[in-house]
Amino acid sequence: MALEMRTACERCGAALVADGPAVICSYECTFCAACGRAMDGVCPNCSGELVARPRRTAG
Repeated sequence: MALEMRTACERCGAALVADGPAVICSYECTFCAACGRAMDGVCPNCSGELVARPRRTAG
């Protein structure tokens, strides 16, 4: 099962690019790095830990 690479922050709507910084929880809730810091690394949806999302490069 592949990770769904969402294109926008779920909190502020900022655009997220596949090779840019973002944070994600185990349920694939996805946020920009700034929102992840503002939420102290805790997902507001599931209370899970937000970690750096793996980056994908063209290839």
